[in-house]
Amino acid sequence: MVSVAQPPRRERKKRQTRDALVRAALELFEAKGYEHTAVREITDAVDVSERTFFRYFASKEDLALSFARDATNALLRALAARPGAEEPLIALRNAFRESLLELADDGPHSEESKYLLVIRLIDSTPSLLAALLRYRHDHDDEIVRVLARREGVDPETDLRPRLVVMVFGGLIFLATRDWRARGGGTVASMPAAFDASAGQVGPARPEHWS
Repeated sequence: MVSVAQPPRRERKKRQTRDALVRAALELFEAKGYEHTAVREITDAVDVSERTFFRYFASKEDLALSFARDATNALLRALAARPGAEEPLIALRNAFRESLLELADDGPHSEESKYLLVIRLIDSTPSLLAALLRYRHDHDDEIVRVLARREGVDPETDLRPRLVVMVFGGLIFLATRDWRARGGGTVASMPAAFDASAGQVGPARPEHWS
């Protein structure tokens, strides 16, 4: 049986519904708290059925972490496409910048605001923070494999790809904390926060600090 590709219009409609559910959920989580928001309230805000919600997301937690999945997938695509001549951490930095811009493709203002809402939500909800850490732990291997393939090494015997990914994850954490402490802002300002943290990797080497 030959599968028939879905028309672009239908795909756009599905994407719009998914984005509307995420947007409504994040705004309700911000206003009422994650634990006090019911799926029914999210679907009412978008004027769709709960059945429609569960076509897109398995649960509220699944919805809240969808941004992490989208970000990881965008990063992997961008990293695989970076020029081979770039050093590993530089390639990760540039891929991170490209992935943020990709996430903002549907509209800079709404996506920038959504990014900040997600960070606030996860930081203030212990169960979501634990779920995010578990997600990153489970998916770091994907980034390690792409990085190792770029460098032509075996990640099972060469620790360098994993070490670089661990450093990269720490830089993302520091950059996000600094970005949020400064009030968030635009997606374009996030890479600058990352670069500021990455710039301290060299000076933080294990010599005495003056």
